[in-house]
Amino acid sequence: MNQVARKKIVFIIVEGPSDDTALGLLFNRFYQNKQVYIQILHRDITTENGVNPSNIISSVCNEIKTYAKANHLNSSHFHEIIHITDTDGAFINNESIIEDNAIANICYSETEIRTPNKSNIESRNQQKSANLTKLSSCSQIWGIPYHIFYMSCNLDHVLYNKLNSSDEEKENDAFLFAKQYKDNIPGFTAFISQSDFSVPGSYSDTWKYIKEYLHSLERHTNLGLCFLQEENGENPS
Repeated sequence: MNQVARKKIVFIIVEGPSDDTALGLLFNRFYQNKQVYIQILHRDITTENGVNPSNIISSVCNEIKTYAKANHLNSSHFHEIIHITDTDGAFINNESIIEDNAIANICYSETEIRTPNKSNIESRNQQKSANLTKLSSCSQIWGIPYHIFYMSCNLDHVLYNKLNSSDEEKENDAFLFAKQYKDNIPGFTAFISQSDFSVPGSYSDTWKYIKEYLHSLERHTNLGLCFLQEENGENPS
C-alpha cells in the first residue's frame, strides 16, 4: 500500500500557499497520529465561474477524489476533511460595498469594502455566501466527515490582525507565525480557540453568527472548534 495510506488522512483544503506556510506544520504536529495532507487550491473555489450551491459539494469532492486516485486511495483511508476559507465580507449588505474609482484594487476594512467595481463584488458576495451556506450545512463528502471553518475577513486578519496584505507580506507573516508556534502547539490551539476573536458556541451557532451584520468583515474565526472536537473525540455540531 502507498505509504501515505498507512495512517488515516486528514485532508485540509486551503486557498493559498501562505495559508499552508502558516498552518501546515502546526496541523502536522497537532495530528501526530494521522497523515496530514494540505491541498492548496491557489484559488477560491466558492467564487469560481459556474460554481453554485447545486455543484459546490461535487466541486470540493473532485479535489479529494483526484488526490485519492493519484495515490491509489479510497474514502476509507481518510479520517476527515477540513476546509479553511476566508469570508471576504461575503455576508454583508450591499450598502457596505462602496464604489471608489480612486483605487485600483479591492480594499477591506471592518466596516466596508471599497472597490472600483461595486456590481462585481455584489455578485461575488451573492455567489460566495450561497456556496458557504451550502458547504456549512454539509457534514460528509464522499462519505468522509467534512467541516468548513472560516477566517474573517481573511486568514491574515485572524492570525496577524492585518488586512490588505501583499503576497510578500502574507508569506513573511505566515513564516513568522509558524515559527512562533511550531514548538508550542498548546499555545497555538489556545490562541485560535480562546482569543477574543474566537467565536463561541456550536458549529451551527458560529455559522449563524458570521452571517449577521458586518461580522464577515470583522476579525472572527471558528477554527478553534476543529481542535476542540479532536481533543474531545467529537465532531463539531
